[in-house]
Amino acid sequence: MDVQIFGVKRNPDTRKALRFFAERRVKTHFVDLGERAASLGELRRFAQKFGVAALIDESSKRFLDRGLRNARMSDDRWLELLAEEPLILKMPLVRQQNRLSVGLAETECNGWMAAT
Repeated sequence: MDVQIFGVKRNPDTRKALRFFAERRVKTHFVDLGERAASLGELRRFAQKFGVAALIDESSKRFLDRGLRNARMSDDRWLELLAEEPLILKMPLVRQQNRLSVGLAETECNGWMAAT
């Protein structure tokens, strides 16, 4: 089982997800969004399953600094903004083949491991 984790190392939930999979000896591929942003296509995959609003961390410092609390944009514009500003994303984004999760979802990830 291989898992791809999108996040930043200083995010506590991202660190928890990395530790969760490491403790279970699951091979992970970590994409540091601070160094390289997620592609628009990758973000669309998460948005199709969860919706764009589920990907936005409204409590993040970057979201508040940009004054986006009252912003009204189309889903495509939000996705473009999330690709440009990855610190607005709810982290971590985890992908295992076609299975996806947003945020720290240990019970869901345990289900993935039981299924394989």
